[in-house]
Amino acid sequence: MLDEMVFRSEDVSAADRFDYWSELLGRTHAPMELRSDHADDFRASQRVLDLGAVTVWSATFQPLVFRRTPKLIRQSDPEAYHLSLVVRGSGSGVWRHRETEYKPYDLFINSSSLPNDVYSAGDSVQTVALEVPKALLPLPRDIAGRIVGAPVSAREGMGALLAQFLTQLIADPAAYEPSDRPRLATVVTPLVAALFAHLLEAGDCLPPETHQRALTLRIQAFIREHLHDPHLTPSTIAAVHHISTSYLHRLFQDEDATVAAWIRRLRLEAARRDLADPALRTIPIHAIAARWGFPRAADFSRAHRAAYGTTPKDHRHQALHHGE
Repeated sequence: MLDEMVFRSEDVSAADRFDYWSELLGRTHAPMELRSDHADDFRASQRVLDLGAVTVWSATFQPLVFRRTPKLIRQSDPEAYHLSLVVRGSGSGVWRHRETEYKPYDLFINSSSLPNDVYSAGDSVQTVALEVPKALLPLPRDIAGRIVGAPVSAREGMGALLAQFLTQLIADPAAYEPSDRPRLATVVTPLVAALFAHLLEAGDCLPPETHQRALTLRIQAFIREHLHDPHLTPSTIAAVHHISTSYLHRLFQDEDATVAAWIRRLRLEAARRDLADPALRTIPIHAIAARWGFPRAADFSRAHRAAYGTTPKDHRHQALHHGE
């Protein structure tokens, strides 16, 4: 099963529970100031699943106030987006640019880089949360502000897809092996990207550059979901999204690679993870290559050597031998 860190307030003396909870949130999210009317005997529990770059966690706690101040941001900023599904309870988030109220089955979107106050209410609050590094979903600061605090329902559309994934994962982590961690991360990241793209495209009055960034996010999510397709090319991607190939290339001018190079890099990274997975050691290298869009083993070997300076066979041998 997936490794998980579990905290229960009952495991700590009543006098230490609130401080311990504050410290725990500082490690799993970011340092915050917390206030609660129940601080003398705070009741809370939390389970944290580490998916590598991405973290998923569930929490149940008594009402409190979370505050992320400019001083705390200067001291420590993990540069991450925080998405939280409200399962039970209610609350509100206050930023300089927006104030939003939340009820059960709303999605709460926050940023570790923006000062905010988050208020929770109810006899007991329950959430399922997700932390995604901003590096996986690059957005200019002014556009990120349009997403943070945006009201999102988890009962329909992209919000429902993301909520379903999170609740299923946290409900049964035993169904997954530790080797599934990077695969689960590559599943949830496109869901978040697609949700962000949907939010950015929702307003007709948004400036052209915002619509352009939303389209780029949607295309990147599409690419991640179709890496296995050997026919995934710039021309087919452009056709699916009803744009010209030249415009697609312009969208990727601000990325660190061309469209084709971006696809190749993601495919190579996915194949390398599978080659290093002990559970897949009996799967032939050519089969793993084909799974990730390299139907010709020679092409895969050549691309792998060019990118990493070693052959797929040597990489597998070194990774599996090192893990023994």
